[in-house]
Amino acid sequence: MVCGDSCTYRPQTQVFGCAHFHDHAAQINQSSYPWSQCIVAIGLLKQIHSRWAWLPLDFRFYLKRKDIELRSAPVTRPGKAVRFASKMSQAAAMIAAIRDHFQQPVVVVTDSWFGNNGLWSRIDGGGNGGIHLLSRMRSNNTLYDFPPAPPVRRRAGRPRKYGTCFGSVGDCAARWKDKARTYGVFLYGKNREVQAYSQAVMVKTMKCPVRVVWVYRKTRYVALMTTDMTLSVEQIIEYYGARWKIEAGFKEIKQEIGSSQSQVRNADSVINHLNFCMMATTLTWIYADRLANVPDRRHKIRGRAGFAFSDVRRIIAEAALSPDFHRVCPAPAKTPQKSFVKTLLRMVA
Repeated sequence: MVCGDSCTYRPQTQVFGCAHFHDHAAQINQSSYPWSQCIVAIGLLKQIHSRWAWLPLDFRFYLKRKDIELRSAPVTRPGKAVRFASKMSQAAAMIAAIRDHFQQPVVVVTDSWFGNNGLWSRIDGGGNGGIHLLSRMRSNNTLYDFPPAPPVRRRAGRPRKYGTCFGSVGDCAARWKDKARTYGVFLYGKNREVQAYSQAVMVKTMKCPVRVVWVYRKTRYVALMTTDMTLSVEQIIEYYGARWKIEAGFKEIKQEIGSSQSQVRNADSVINHLNFCMMATTLTWIYADRLANVPDRRHKIRGRAGFAFSDVRRIIAEAALSPDFHRVCPAPAKTPQKSFVKTLLRMVA
């Protein structure tokens, strides 16, 4: 499961959830604080026909505290009280709800912004072992060894929580580079060989033991960490490499499905429209997963052999226009009310 946030540009001034949010991916000729919506979303990472895909599961609008208190932006909902909630608390609430629904252990893959104690403490620190975190580490994080076993006869005081200080992530990357091994992983649509080194350490920012994996490139490195000590080095690298699909998923929802082209403004319409866009994205990937053959890529790109989201959309459109489509979804003799909604709900079920 992947967690992340995104900004959607909205030129209209009275669209629900819009405000001046910082866009960390803004170009030089773009505003760093565009009038946009900020959405925290989570989804399921699934491998479909030899490629990873992100299936949206839930989302929340992030609304600034000052906008709620001063009502300086369209953040109100008719008949409902709007309360401030941070990105961390919203993400933790969605993760806990999904874990409780499926009753299975969850590995949450995030970027370095979410990969700290701000999120980890809100999901109960994995107290029951049902939730684990996998993220990228910052180079200035300090790593420690496990505390030594207390002596049989020791003086009064609480036992040590941390052992010897190893130094920062960057210092350890340089010190342990010679110990790196070659691993074969499925990364970015290809089977690749990478140089990596793994070490179990203690981190004060997480207040628990974690496994850190340094992935070495020619002149740089990437440090990954996870609280799930059972994951192998190959799994840690592959899962984090698939995290980028959440960025591709936001693009699919905005441009391919058309959530950014919506003209609705009030809160209920905006939320319903985004729910339908995310449901359409998930249904498209479910349809692709059930295809017997791997879809062909229509527009060939050098270095990319896997199919794209638009290729699955084209297959669905051709199937819908086929005369055999009514055998799967027969046309009713008498058109009932809200037949379109009922058809979509039947497909989801």
